[in-house]
Amino acid sequence: GSQTTKRLLSFTPLLQLETLFVLDEAGRILSTREPHASPGPAFSLIRDAKSCAWGVNSRVASELADHLNALAREEPPLSAHFEAPRHAASYVRLLGGKVGSGPVFTFPTTLPASAGVVEVTALSMLQAHFRGWTAEELPERSPIIASVIDGQAVSVCFCARRSHVAAEAGVETAAAFRGRGLGPNVTAAWARMIRESGRLPLYSTSWKNGPSRALAKTLRLFACGVDWSVYAALG
Repeated sequence: GSQTTKRLLSFTPLLQLETLFVLDEAGRILSTREPHASPGPAFSLIRDAKSCAWGVNSRVASELADHLNALAREEPPLSAHFEAPRHAASYVRLLGGKVGSGPVFTFPTTLPASAGVVEVTALSMLQAHFRGWTAEELPERSPIIASVIDGQAVSVCFCARRSHVAAEAGVETAAAFRGRGLGPNVTAAWARMIRESGRLPLYSTSWKNGPSRALAKTLRLFACGVDWSVYAALG
């Protein structure tokens, strides 16, 4: 590619927001950026040490959205990783619903070599150990990198969300094959492929997801920001 695509973008909260969600011209969240998209959260705030980016769902009434935007404009950048947003209680009170939050990671420049991985190009490779995949979503989830045993994928890393500038990893290992280091292996290979395509590979998870955070630690991923969202009933 050209010099511009080869120079990798660096993480910003806005880049993460635009990778997770389809936004309208006003910056309102229309849907998640994935096959079988859902409406997404009522409000999402992403912060790092330098800046904040946020989106209010397009289904939230405009007066309430204006109020949420005014509060979000007062949010300072992140000073400590576990710190809640300044107006966390107000967002929850105004919207109702539940909070989902967790760290966002970028990948180190050098990644461990991945042994014995293949790219999944046919649904048949996923059918023995994974449920719910459809042939239609394979192109949108690609690249899908797998560890394969007897011709069947047992651990996969794929694009959970993706845009033209970045992609977010989704990782799944079949229950019988966990604890063997397969998850980090496929994730490192996926990240290399995303980088080669000129996009920024990202990995985010929930504070409550121990195995996912352990994978980030194994790969020495760099914690670069925090994603904080309110999920509520949308009109």
